[in-house]
Amino acid sequence: MKLLLGLLAFLALAGLGRAYIYLPLNISFGFNSSWSPSPEQPERTDGRQGQELELALASDPSGKVRFIEMVNNLKGGSGRGYYLPMLIGTPVQKLNILVDTGSSNFAVAGAPDPSISAYFKPQLSSTYRNLDTSVSVTYTQGSWIGELGTDVVTLSQGLNSSITVDIAVILESENFYLEGAKWQGILGMAYKPLSMPSGSVETFFDSLVKQTNIPDVFSLQMCGAGLPVSTDIEDIPAGGSLILGGVEPSLYVGDVWYTPITKEWYYQVEILKLEVGGQNLHLDCKEYNAGKAIVDSGTSLLRLPNNVFDAVVEAIIWTSAVQTFSAEFWTGAEMACWSKGATPWNFFPKISIYLRGENASQSFRITVLPQVRALICLMHVL
Repeated sequence: MKLLLGLLAFLALAGLGRAYIYLPLNISFGFNSSWSPSPEQPERTDGRQGQELELALASDPSGKVRFIEMVNNLKGGSGRGYYLPMLIGTPVQKLNILVDTGSSNFAVAGAPDPSISAYFKPQLSSTYRNLDTSVSVTYTQGSWIGELGTDVVTLSQGLNSSITVDIAVILESENFYLEGAKWQGILGMAYKPLSMPSGSVETFFDSLVKQTNIPDVFSLQMCGAGLPVSTDIEDIPAGGSLILGGVEPSLYVGDVWYTPITKEWYYQVEILKLEVGGQNLHLDCKEYNAGKAIVDSGTSLLRLPNNVFDAVVEAIIWTSAVQTFSAEFWTGAEMACWSKGATPWNFFPKISIYLRGENASQSFRITVLPQVRALICLMHVL
């Protein structure tokens, strides 16, 4: 199975397949992250370009799937999450659903909460079926408890079809919804083993593939890295695109590089090394991948193992052009201020993350610029 997910909030635009993650060398939309192949690697010579074109144009010849209609179907941004308007039930109830590659349950608010403006009312849907099964999910931040059911979801952009899916109705939650984020549920796009309870629930995307016969591929573009975090969604451009069934060619230019999925639960990948200001941290590969290294669209945080976090912060301190900050600044306990309109990014180094290519002799890097890193934050893995 292939998933084409985008790393475009922190890892700017990416795609990933349920076998590989792919990253275009150049992006047609403006953003503040950049990457390039590692300097020791030659240009691609394995004929992959033709295969990429075939994948990128993998829309249904019958016209059932129209990728271009899915462009800019996401709202939100870095720090708030990227959400997709969805039509649920009969008659339809419209809710905004967070797209999350770090989980596998499709769940919607089913009770009022101070942080949300709408919620799903299953009693008003003639097609809702209660499965009499309780379910709970805990995330890095927040958790919820609810009940499992099934209902119809209508897909109006690009697919024009309705499917019946497993859906969790959230009845209680703790620190799950974000104040002002304007989404009322979560669409888990990871693999079935992560679904709760106990990997028994069919994922939304698996149901979509089975019932519509679209290719088992999706691509996710997340824009807005470097834009100010705002709770007023109307003041910012569309957050990106979720393309179900393939890749829309107009969303990227250049070659596509792939990194293997090392385990199919989260989208787990292998990090080979990190550089700060062009200098290798010289840590063992196992340290970068301690626990797991995953691609997760549901967060804008760059979470690092403790040893790696300490090494990255130390390297930033030594390579920074500003040596007068207190120790508390570097640990996040204090802030530094500049005059309005100032752009102090040149004072700080870039961070480059190297991922494995399709074989042991290949690698490529994603470089995160300081102004993007200021928004996505660095965090210890607890």
